[in-house]
Amino acid sequence: MHSPVDTTTSGLGDLKAAIAEIVAVEDAVIEPILAAALAGGHVLIDGVPGVGKTLLARTVARCLGVGFRRIQFTNDLMPTDVVGGPVWKAHEESFAFVPGPLFSDVVLADEINRTSPRTLSCLLEAMELGRVTVDGVEHALGDPFLVLATRNPEEFHGTYPIPEAALDRFLVRVEVGYPEPSQELALYRGTRPEERLAQQRPILGREGLKSLRLAVADVAVSEPVARYALACVAATRSDPDLTLGASPRAALAWLDAGRGRALLHGRDAVLPDDLKAMAVPVLAHRLVRRDGGSTQPIVEAMLRRVPVEL
Repeated sequence: MHSPVDTTTSGLGDLKAAIAEIVAVEDAVIEPILAAALAGGHVLIDGVPGVGKTLLARTVARCLGVGFRRIQFTNDLMPTDVVGGPVWKAHEESFAFVPGPLFSDVVLADEINRTSPRTLSCLLEAMELGRVTVDGVEHALGDPFLVLATRNPEEFHGTYPIPEAALDRFLVRVEVGYPEPSQELALYRGTRPEERLAQQRPILGREGLKSLRLAVADVAVSEPVARYALACVAATRSDPDLTLGASPRAALAWLDAGRGRALLHGRDAVLPDDLKAMAVPVLAHRLVRRDGGSTQPIVEAMLRRVPVEL
């Protein structure tokens, strides 16, 4: 059994601190991203342009210490630009598959809602299955494989709505807003984040991340905690303000994120506090309101309403 409290986890505190030092974001943003990275899930980062979404993704990859590629999604991006494709090798007189930028440990999918559904679908297949299919041949992606996608608000010019089924592929969704005035003033007067990022040394490394992912699987979920999760998702299904409640897959994703957060805090079992901290990042983007508004208040009200019985 992999112990979550061992030398492998010793750098997790440093990891969080290093990210916060470079990007002016709170623990409520950093923790869900790292929990997803440990649990083997993918991350959607929302926010208006210029608040540091891309910088945050690059910083996470740099601190994790794994391979990194960036894909700038545009309306003319083709699936082969993401996945790769067959290229004629004259000396061999045959076609050979040349991997695209998707073949990396961490992939920054920048502004994913600016591309066509066809191109987006190839990314979603990779996220769900850990592989891509080209000309009927399957190609496995790397281990670890993590997609950090950024999205601009849908009312911005040149963006497209992402279907609910596509949003479900992301384990967590976080929102990056404007920094606090003190953080913004420090940004103006201090070293630029890009310079700090260039000086940042990797903290975990590929093998360290793979070891932590194995340890996440051993983080226990007791029956009372599982019953609490069930009561919460059941409450969303009966909420009159929702047309789409949390599915069993959403509940499993919530528990996985809870395992990741527990590991971040050096524990070998999920607590209700882990689920509460991960509730909005995991559940809110999987729910649909009748009036089309934000589902975050509904998730927060559900947490207040459903009792914890241990």
